[in-house]
Amino acid sequence: MIGDKKMNWYVAHTRVNQELFIKKKLDELGIENFLPCEEQVRETPLGRKMIRVLLIHGMIFIRTDKATSFSLINEYALNIIYLKDIEGHHTLIVPDKQMEDFMFLLDFSPDGVEILNKDLKRGDKVRVIKGPLQGLKGELVRLRGHKRVVIRLEGVASIATSYIPGSFLERIE
Repeated sequence: MIGDKKMNWYVAHTRVNQELFIKKKLDELGIENFLPCEEQVRETPLGRKMIRVLLIHGMIFIRTDKATSFSLINEYALNIIYLKDIEGHHTLIVPDKQMEDFMFLLDFSPDGVEILNKDLKRGDKVRVIKGPLQGLKGELVRLRGHKRVVIRLEGVASIATSYIPGSFLERIE
């Protein structure tokens, strides 16, 4: 059936400290995946060292079709459990655009400038219309005393931008 081959983003839980092992196995199988990490400089006895730090422990995002998502557990014995949606208790699927925004925002580290657009208020749905985050949609919130755009993966996680100039935002319905 054609519908079964539709590629979706699934959110999988795994044991803490198994994330990199699961990612390696998925990479070996040629299955697209995303493990939210950031590079950090840490002091070690041998000096400064750049390391990858997981941003969401025990979780990996997997892009595949429904049949393959089950075979990862049944045939390849990956120790993962897919998140379920709250309403229907079906396997949670993250829409492609939401996932793209989520990955882009985690890769982006702006210098940050204060939001100047006074017409926008907390809770407004906004779209970024200029700059490197152009096309990103989210909600305007106040976080640690500053206005930011939040991108939500429903039932999974929310991430906030650094400052975005108000002139780069437009209110959407």
